[in-house]
Amino acid sequence: MRTNTKKNKTSNSKFQAVLFGICVFLIGISANAQCAMCRAALSGDSNIKKAEAVNDGIVYLMVIPYLLVVIIGYIIYRMYRSKKNKAV
Repeated sequence: MRTNTKKNKTSNSKFQAVLFGICVFLIGISANAQCAMCRAALSGDSNIKKAEAVNDGIVYLMVIPYLLVVIIGYIIYRMYRSKKNKAV
């Protein structure tokens, strides 16, 4: 019976690794996006400072949701781990 449990843990960890790899790949694809309206409004050589400011604003707005997800995920991980340690 222990070999079956060990096999399930191995297949579960492989699945998690593949899922993590897919998520990292998809996040990297969408990181270089810019909306069509921003691109049209900022096209040209005279708007270089404005374009940099808009891109910085986009990055700033993008970071906050990711930080919230990471913080909530870490809290859930700690809760799960503490329950697992108490059960053992």
